[in-house]
Amino acid sequence: MKLGILTMFNGLDRTYSLVNIVAEQLTMLLKTDIRIKVLVSEDCPDQERFGVFQDPRIEWCKITNKINNKQIKWHDYSQPDCTLHDTFFPEVDHLAADFVQNLSDVDVCFLHDIHYQGWHLIHNVALRKAQENLPQLKFVAFTHSLPVNRPPNPQWPFSARFTPMPKTIYVYPTLSGIPALAKQYDVPEGKCRVVNNSLDLLADMSVALKRIAEKIDLFSSDILIVYPGRLTPGKQFEKLTAFAGAIKRKTERSVSVILCDFPSLDIDPILYKTAIKTTGYNFGLQREDIYFTSDLGYPKGFPRSSVLELLIFSNLFVCPSYSESFGLTVLEAASRGNFLVLNHAVPALEELGQQLHAYFMRWDARNFGYDTKEKYHPSEQAYLEEHGEKVVALMRENPVTFSKTLVRQRYNPSWIWRNQLEPLLEN
Repeated sequence: MKLGILTMFNGLDRTYSLVNIVAEQLTMLLKTDIRIKVLVSEDCPDQERFGVFQDPRIEWCKITNKINNKQIKWHDYSQPDCTLHDTFFPEVDHLAADFVQNLSDVDVCFLHDIHYQGWHLIHNVALRKAQENLPQLKFVAFTHSLPVNRPPNPQWPFSARFTPMPKTIYVYPTLSGIPALAKQYDVPEGKCRVVNNSLDLLADMSVALKRIAEKIDLFSSDILIVYPGRLTPGKQFEKLTAFAGAIKRKTERSVSVILCDFPSLDIDPILYKTAIKTTGYNFGLQREDIYFTSDLGYPKGFPRSSVLELLIFSNLFVCPSYSESFGLTVLEAASRGNFLVLNHAVPALEELGQQLHAYFMRWDARNFGYDTKEKYHPSEQAYLEEHGEKVVALMRENPVTFSKTLVRQRYNPSWIWRNQLEPLLEN
């Protein structure tokens, strides 16, 4: 299959929201075997391409914007009672011929606001004329703004903004707008579809974070825990994986743990990592649920700035550390909207956590002048499962944590592609 994306962009300024929407669609499409052609105005500068727009797999096509060596001026025909400029129909014929030539190898074409915007009326009409010579081509017409009221008895060519085009599905970003969309284009609501705008959290992240994302699914897990720290028993990594395992076993939520570890001379790292993973497995995690960044290409530590980026994806921060003088990572996790679970027996964590309204649990700890050792009744497994169930319930009730998780899971490009965009191509 070959898919065209027709935008008639004159530039790729990111402040124009449609540029970002198209970029995210390209990100989705490039993960498939679909060949891609992007069609823009011939005046769109090549040097403005950035990010995904620079991918060599994309075929770029410049649609003519000149006739008789004179630039075609786009007139805004938003009002149905406008007066056409004198060269409208010759320009339509000229554009239609170029559309036929450049869309002849395309199976499906996405149109972005071409049918909606008044200044694209000339392209709208030209496409309808070109379609007469493109019998194989299907269109998906995206509208990105509030649908307009259909005027009574609209006349051609102004009626093109209010008339369905054959072999075309009409798309709006929200379900609430479908009735208005159907009225504007005079189509049954069954001919309309919803494709939400997606949020590509990876788009502006560091290279290090993107490399991790190639090896770990950062989007799907119900619970994503990120824990940075020196690989020493004092950070009690194994207590965290035990708690994560208990959450998974008790609540049946999917859980992923990313341990951003860096070297320590306190213990053999291979032996300690094995113990951390084994503890997690014993309490309910699977092998694919635990990751060490030291095993993912960063043996000397994951960059701090990228750890902060990871905390944007995570929703639960658990700190069972044996001893802390302050707990800066707690502030970092809180600043990125993570639900906090801290070791109540550590004075610094108790002090900080009280101010941040953290949830407290008890693990072994060092106090001022003495150490504590916890005993759980009837068992550590029961203790962790009881608190794990409470934490998951509180996270679900917390508006910030709930919305953060939903945005990551539900509005990422992969979900939008799989559940909304790809079905349009299949149908």
